[in-house]
Amino acid sequence: MGNLCDGRVAIVTGAGRGIGREHALMLASQGAKVVVNDLGGDVDGAGGDLSPAQEVVAEIEAMGGQALVNGANVADFAASGEMVQQAIDAWGRLDILVNNAGILRDRMVFSMAEEDFDAVVNVHLKGTFSTTHHASVFWRETVKAGGETFGRIVNTSSPSGIYGNVGQSNYGAAKAGIAAFTVITAMELVKYGVTVNCLAPAAYTRMTAELPGFNNLDDEGQEDMGPRWISVITAWLCSEAAQNVTGRVFDVVGNRVGIAEQWHLGPTATQPEDPAELTDIVAGLMAEAQLNPDMGGMPTVGPGRPAQGI
Repeated sequence: MGNLCDGRVAIVTGAGRGIGREHALMLASQGAKVVVNDLGGDVDGAGGDLSPAQEVVAEIEAMGGQALVNGANVADFAASGEMVQQAIDAWGRLDILVNNAGILRDRMVFSMAEEDFDAVVNVHLKGTFSTTHHASVFWRETVKAGGETFGRIVNTSSPSGIYGNVGQSNYGAAKAGIAAFTVITAMELVKYGVTVNCLAPAAYTRMTAELPGFNNLDDEGQEDMGPRWISVITAWLCSEAAQNVTGRVFDVVGNRVGIAEQWHLGPTATQPEDPAELTDIVAGLMAEAQLNPDMGGMPTVGPGRPAQGI
């Protein structure tokens, strides 16, 4: 047991399995009391089962910690508010919010149904907004009443969102939105003593086990890419030591951690009045511009690289 988060109260969404489970266990091992939220649905969001969240609570209690089960759907704005209130009612405060809940409905865009797009965006992006709204209201009102806050928000983006991945336009769009949401809300909440950061993790979990790059891992590879690694930086971001770290996206793969940098303005030129004259100008810009990155965050190079417009 450590003490990085001793006495803190945390909510972790999607905490019944995978990365979320490791977040809850790690925070509890560092002294936090944890609301373990998980709807308990399938990977695509169907169904519901509280037993995964209950098992995590039992693990935390077995290590001597305190935890509560919550089965709310984070895409339900009112239910997210009730979850925040559950933590406050139980322990008198809220210090940490880890937004991790998510589902997958991968399709090529021409095969994607409207409900597949809406469901993924609702859970990931709206779910992150819903919990963050209610938590930030509590922190803001605490400060306005003359109190002090210790606010930590850790959101979950993805390499698919910040770098892009074929077949995940719904998931990637939601995850890109979460990265932008993180940067903006960090600006909005800093004066209330709240930090907002974001993870772009890659780990072997139920959601990734069948994806290329994960489906052929042996036992050692699965261990090296285990979800617990994602929770190491999470616990630190939720600690006192991270007070001056906000608005950042951390790319975490196994035991490697790095910072994914935002969009930057690259080469520029002056537009002519006639659009027909842009051909050579844009060709020059494309020749100078860095290519979009691959899923590892590195610029795409080599004979198989995509066209420069991609």
